[in-house]
Amino acid sequence: MSIVIITIGFALLFDFLNGFHDAANSIAAIVSTRVMKPHWAVLWAAFFNFIAFLFFGVHVATTIGTGLVDPHVITTQVIFSALLGAIFWNIFTWFYGLPSSSSHALIGGLLGASVAYAGIHPLKWVGISKVLAAIVISPLLGMVISMILIVLTARIFFYTNPQRVEGWFRHFQFLSSAFISLGHGSNDAQKTMGIIAILLYSSGMLGSHFYVPAWVVILCNFVIAFGTVCGGWRIVKTMGMKITKLRPLSGFCSDTASATTLALATTLGIPVSTTHTVTGAIIGVGSLNGFSAVRWGVARSIVWAWVLTIPASGCVAAAVWGIAQFFNSDNGIPMYAANLLMRG
Repeated sequence: MSIVIITIGFALLFDFLNGFHDAANSIAAIVSTRVMKPHWAVLWAAFFNFIAFLFFGVHVATTIGTGLVDPHVITTQVIFSALLGAIFWNIFTWFYGLPSSSSHALIGGLLGASVAYAGIHPLKWVGISKVLAAIVISPLLGMVISMILIVLTARIFFYTNPQRVEGWFRHFQFLSSAFISLGHGSNDAQKTMGIIAILLYSSGMLGSHFYVPAWVVILCNFVIAFGTVCGGWRIVKTMGMKITKLRPLSGFCSDTASATTLALATTLGIPVSTTHTVTGAIIGVGSLNGFSAVRWGVARSIVWAWVLTIPASGCVAAAVWGIAQFFNSDNGIPMYAANLLMRG
């Protein structure tokens, strides 16, 4: 029982770091356009992070809990190792100001620890393929939608006084920022919900059927909101200022495009990266000002962080699981893996 409580504590620590690390996603545009001061922006984002559970179901949590790995082979040690792998990668990328994906760090950790424990047999390739496809599709979709939105708004307001248009979109950014905070809170908090729910299920605390308890839903949304309040200012600078220069209109379009993509993915139960989606949308609005308007060197560093996230966090999680087995087992071979070897 104590190890379950400790593991839930680490899951909530990851949830906090998720909000801390991904605060930039919700507030980068509205802060960089100076529509809202940073301390008010994080409170605004945190509020909508928290109430996100009122608007979306728990489809993403179910995917994390049962759609990537056979839940019958997941143990407390596997989840503990997965969380440590994800937490390590989050702290590492935060330190260097890289907007990597907390979501994919968790998924990589879960896959790495599961493979170390039971090999590739319990992996669910359909669910994994959706996640891998979303790595490419979500930023592209965010980029395309943002480009369409900014072209449409530019045409609609072509003959309107630019200062008046900018004033309007400074107000509209409050709505788009709230929308993206709902998307962030719904998709990202559900990943921790799924981890805690599968931990409770594997420990026999949920009975014979997997579900996400209401207290887990509320607690995870609260913790990710608290993480957002604390904020990750290194990444705010990268997202809102280093990739391209944003104005209220372009900030509104990028936020709306990101939020639309996140809402669609959450409805479909696909755990996408908020960071990837927002970055793609910002690049989309910036590229319409010319190729040179986007700092492609920064974008390239971000892409490398995306590519490395799943394998890096997976390797750390596998190493943590291996170390735990070395100290907790005479021969270092878990029962499930030993049974597989005997059957083979």
